[in-house]
Amino acid sequence: MTETAAPPRRPIRELPDELVSQIAAGEVVERPASVVRELVDNALDAGATQVTVRLVAGGIRAIVVEDDGCGIPPEELPLALRRHATSKIRTLEELEGVSTMGFRGEALAAIASVSETAIVSRPADAAHAQRLDARSGELAPAARAQGTSIEVRELFFSTPARRKFLKSEATELAHAVEAVRRHALARPDVGFAVWHEGKLVEQWKRGSHEQRFADILGEDFLAQSRALDVQAGPMRLIGRVGLPEAARARADQQFCYVNGRFVRDKLVQHALRSAYEDVLHGQRQPVYVLFIDIDPTRVDVNVHPTKIEVRFRDSGEVYAAVRRAVTQALAAPGGAAPIVAAPAPITLPETPVAGSGFRFAGLPPTAHQSRLSLADLGALYAPEPRAPLPVETGATRLLAAEPSASVPAPTPEHDWPLGRALGQLAGVYILAENAQGLVVVDMHAAHERIVYERLKAAADQAALAAQPLLIPATFAATPTEVATAEARADELQALGLDLSALGPGRLAVRSRPAALPDADPVELARSVLRELTELAEADAGHLLTRARDELLATMACHGAVRANRRLTLEEMNALLRQMEATERADQCNHGRPTWRQVSMKELDALFLRGR
Repeated sequence: MTETAAPPRRPIRELPDELVSQIAAGEVVERPASVVRELVDNALDAGATQVTVRLVAGGIRAIVVEDDGCGIPPEELPLALRRHATSKIRTLEELEGVSTMGFRGEALAAIASVSETAIVSRPADAAHAQRLDARSGELAPAARAQGTSIEVRELFFSTPARRKFLKSEATELAHAVEAVRRHALARPDVGFAVWHEGKLVEQWKRGSHEQRFADILGEDFLAQSRALDVQAGPMRLIGRVGLPEAARARADQQFCYVNGRFVRDKLVQHALRSAYEDVLHGQRQPVYVLFIDIDPTRVDVNVHPTKIEVRFRDSGEVYAAVRRAVTQALAAPGGAAPIVAAPAPITLPETPVAGSGFRFAGLPPTAHQSRLSLADLGALYAPEPRAPLPVETGATRLLAAEPSASVPAPTPEHDWPLGRALGQLAGVYILAENAQGLVVVDMHAAHERIVYERLKAAADQAALAAQPLLIPATFAATPTEVATAEARADELQALGLDLSALGPGRLAVRSRPAALPDADPVELARSVLRELTELAEADAGHLLTRARDELLATMACHGAVRANRRLTLEEMNALLRQMEATERADQCNHGRPTWRQVSMKELDALFLRGR
């Protein structure tokens, strides 16, 4: 092998300002969408109520962002193009509590270093606007109303190698529109318009949050999501979280904002995903728009050049608050939205329904409600205090041998949200009649959820039993796995896992959860260690509950009533009443629906009645 001579030593020198600016541009300006994002940030900081983005060739040839904000005085225009010149912060204390979208003073200088940039701006008290050419420094009078226009032409013309890495015009346009879309979701008080090649591509007028959600994400998002507004200590969490049945194959409708800034934070994403664990399994992606309002001093936004990542002072507090708020929003009885036609108003007596544990409370009006969940049907009834139901795992014990003792058979003068059982179909489905029409229930899926929720309630006060291994299972472990096993030994023990180090780079599994006698101890240990590592800064205690719940879900699946088992009408009605009183009763533990409503209107249409 030929030895390569060491390169000659080069002296340390300061980089020229132009090269420094282009290096900064490489961090801030990735593509036209990056320019759009930075310029819209500045427009919002200027107090704009209308922002217009004009693009040519997907933004590669030209980007113009116009706003009606406060404008920039003529004497400050040259400063706006200098690196680290900004009106947003002045001291370290202000940097530690940033409340504006921009703050570093790098964006305009970086953009100007890789494009032909000009600023046209007019403050409220100026007779006319001034136009500054970034390359020549020439300042000249111009015509425009109050506000600012930033013109960016021929992006990356001075760095042709970077321009070659841009995608097609259509792709770059899509990214630029998405950048504006993210701003528009967070600021319904501001109007936005996007033009491309002289044609209006997108427009969002000023309005309410609900209207902006509908305009951007569609009416279906409102119909298939639940509102969230929770005060959690120093945080306020508001927005909407999609029901499990609205989940998508791609994570393209997940929007999280911290103090109005769109972010991709792994901690928050993990908390949101964990909130869907009991109702959404596999690779399906939930949809949500979540706004986290928090004291700016408790979050560091200065950790990434594009400001898309943040760091919380108390990450565990944020993780727990997000997970708890989203879980509660989804956990009301009937957590999903089976498809039904909008029913006619239901008239029921305002008296308790004997033995059901519910009383009529009137159906609240719901906007954009073309789909209903068990929670909506259950809104006909308000829960009454009731003694805890006994925890049973066997189908025979859960479907009471004498159901009439605890759940009396329905009588004609009373109605329940899921109605009265009529019979079984193919040993799999329960058919019931309610005020809207026909209810079809997957009895195994529904009973599985009931058993699972009861098992969880019973296990909240107990740790998982461990099964010692006659011969410890050993495996080669990474330094991270060894460190996690040593640091989190108590939490692993609570999961029924006994891990100990055998030497450098090796771990031994001496026990596993007794409820999983057939599980591969090595794969189980690695999986739990990986989860513990990912949650190092989050709510580690949640992992214990999560792992326990996975075991209980397996037990519930085996303990639920099986298909092809014939049930009496009393047992069917008992199951329906239990569903009405169970959280997340619209999905089984695997995220599948447990029931469907077929309205009388739909049934009439099948038989051409009324034609």
